[in-house]
Amino acid sequence: MTLELRGITKQFPGVLANDNVNLSVSEGEIVALLGENGAGKTTLMNILYGLYTPTAGEILVDGEPRVFTSPGDAIDAGIGMVHQHFMLIPVFTVAENVALGFEPLKFLSWIDTKKARETVTDISSRYGLEVDPDAMTEDLPVGIQQRVEIIKVLSREARFIVFDEPTSVLTPPEVDSFFDIVNGLRADGKGIIFISHKLSEALEVADRIVIMRRGKTVAEVKPEDVDEAKLAELMVGRPVDLVVDKAPAQPKDVVLSVNELVVLDDRNHRSVDGLSLEVRAGEIVGIAGVQGNGQTELVESITGIRPSLAGLVHLAGEDITTRSPRAIHNRDVAHVPEDRQKRGLVLPFTVTENLVLDSYHQPPISRWILMDWDAARDRAVRLVEEYDVRTPSIEVEVSTLSGGNQQKVIVAREFDRPVQLVIGAQPTRGIDVGSIEYIHSRIVEKRDAGAAVLIISSELEEIKALSDRILVMRGGKIVAEFDPSASVADIGLAMLGSEAETVAS
Repeated sequence: MTLELRGITKQFPGVLANDNVNLSVSEGEIVALLGENGAGKTTLMNILYGLYTPTAGEILVDGEPRVFTSPGDAIDAGIGMVHQHFMLIPVFTVAENVALGFEPLKFLSWIDTKKARETVTDISSRYGLEVDPDAMTEDLPVGIQQRVEIIKVLSREARFIVFDEPTSVLTPPEVDSFFDIVNGLRADGKGIIFISHKLSEALEVADRIVIMRRGKTVAEVKPEDVDEAKLAELMVGRPVDLVVDKAPAQPKDVVLSVNELVVLDDRNHRSVDGLSLEVRAGEIVGIAGVQGNGQTELVESITGIRPSLAGLVHLAGEDITTRSPRAIHNRDVAHVPEDRQKRGLVLPFTVTENLVLDSYHQPPISRWILMDWDAARDRAVRLVEEYDVRTPSIEVEVSTLSGGNQQKVIVAREFDRPVQLVIGAQPTRGIDVGSIEYIHSRIVEKRDAGAAVLIISSELEEIKALSDRILVMRGGKIVAEFDPSASVADIGLAMLGSEAETVAS
């Protein structure tokens, strides 16, 4: 049994997103689909899932041409998709989310909640997913929410499953667990398309690797025949430096000082609990930690987005604890937020408008009560070229750009001025190796220009590669400090703390 996309072409106004793309996957096979942001992977999968209609080409299931005009058509054909951004309703239980749209009914068309719970339990047991059908979805860790998405797909009897960037928000232990699940699905005869920017994962899990570039399939390889460097070169079209190139740090005066900071999360729990740290000019300090240990609230407090309960934040000796986000930004602080779509961009705005979000009220963009749109467009044209933002026009909505290019818009906007402090939260989440190389180089440039840099990332390898010092955050506190030469295992043990001790015992 085979799923095949043959000669798929998709033309948008001014953009050829897919250009005669061929891709196939058989049952019991994992095919990794790699490519830069904007290479056409998402468009191709949206066509497969019935969200877009191809300009040309066809989809064949078991050799029979099929036309999908909606996701329902794809589901009926045995195709499921686990999206990068989960499609779950937070206030529903696991069973309610799994049954949504396909509710089992009983007498008088009442929803059979018992049957829905049994479905979750049966699939969970069969594939080792271990999910409580009665758990409230919003209370579940990200890794368990992903399992709910997988159960939802399997409950529709999918034979072919697309995973779109499935590990981008998972911790290392969750990634290992996810791979166990995927291998179990393959053993059960499922055909899997695995979309990822993480080359090591494609090499580890895939039977075949297909590479897209600029809307075309440019190569198909077997994992045993390539390494990460070769895959990166095939994706980008040139050799890519996978190691951050930076000279030793030359730390100077303290720029950021956080003292005994206490911050509450949205449920009034102490997510940051008496935390203290310092970052000096000319150094990069990386914070490593399992997601959900207060990193988000720490960044939001430093940047003025979330008030603190206690403690102090100083910037170059000035107390900014109660300052507004704009006031902090105006003190030469660059902030790359962890959620680019929620905190970094206004999606219905154009590329130009997003590039002046922080300067529309200042000359030369502002002329008293009016905006100088010529100046705004001039700035946008310059930044798009300088930061290699791939967009058909500066006037398209930023929502139409790929994730990596959206990230470049934020970095361009935040870095296009002298800054004394850079705060980067998940600065390369969900973007390709070429964009990662570029953003890393820009961060190092800011350090070498004298800025203090604080990086928060769930990617331990990124923390090790970028940082001059590594702090480990757990339970809202800094619990350890490491030199970047420390092993991943040692840093990982500090991240897990008592959990690691329990496993070891």
